[in-house]
Amino acid sequence: MVGAEDPETFFETAPPLRDADAVRTKLQEFNARNSIISAGGVDRRPTVCVTSGGTTVPLEQRCVRYIDNFSSGHRGAASTEYFLKAGYAVIFLHRRGSCQPYCRFLPDDSFLKFLDVNEESKVQVAESHQTAVKESIWDYCKVGYGGGSLLKLQFTTIFEYLQLLRMVATSVSTVGQRGMFYLAAAVSDFYVPWDSMAKHKIQSAGGPPEMRLSQVPKMLAVLRDQWAPLAFCVSFKLETNSDILVQKADMALNKYKMNIVVANLLATYKEQVIIVTNGARNTVRRRNSDEDLEEQIIKLLAQKHSKYICGSQMDATRVQTEL
Repeated sequence: MVGAEDPETFFETAPPLRDADAVRTKLQEFNARNSIISAGGVDRRPTVCVTSGGTTVPLEQRCVRYIDNFSSGHRGAASTEYFLKAGYAVIFLHRRGSCQPYCRFLPDDSFLKFLDVNEESKVQVAESHQTAVKESIWDYCKVGYGGGSLLKLQFTTIFEYLQLLRMVATSVSTVGQRGMFYLAAAVSDFYVPWDSMAKHKIQSAGGPPEMRLSQVPKMLAVLRDQWAPLAFCVSFKLETNSDILVQKADMALNKYKMNIVVANLLATYKEQVIIVTNGARNTVRRRNSDEDLEEQIIKLLAQKHSKYICGSQMDATRVQTEL
């Protein structure tokens, strides 16, 4: 194991995104759609980047084998729905094949399971799934894509994820304090540098492979200090030991200058989380089995983000008055 690379070195040696120009165009169009022209000029609705799902670490350049940070993406998908309901424009940066907004209550297996063919040989939604499908389509059309306030971007590898995150951060930085990052993705801590990995499939005939993993550069600090310094940043800390959970969250809060760290235990992450801020700890619990925990989380975060925006505006007004 070797130490973390410099962030710039990571990007310089990473394989370039194949569709970088298309992503830039999508981000520009998304910004334009969510700009509000008023008598006072151009304003932007609050914008959040939700990261979701796990990254992979390829072991070969022409990848056959990889190390995976598993995450279903359920929290990110659910949170995206509630951010949209709260009036946010959402950039959903997600793992290919992970859980999607408005699809959480549909069958996990083949979509054929919720379709029927009637006596007239017409395809229809099975009666047992009609309510869930109707609600999902309604929200998807009216709240998400219908209003142009949801943009989906996909990643698989750690290389794709971090390059996309940097591009999104550059875009979100244009809205200043009205931007938020909700970093729920399970990001790899270690990886094989691109120029160090095998080009072709590793052959088993050669015996057990030997490779050195490098630490992935800590991009939270770069995001906070360089890419989007005015944005409201929320990161996650998952642990299995309750004795160190809050301590580790505090460390992340201070080390990376996060506004909030959402601390959760693996055994109870679906039932409760601890919202950690400077000097405060708020435990958020799911109130009943029919409620999403994410509804309470996003409600609290939206309130804190609103106060952050108002506080920044008051500071700016005070400075102008003094000048």
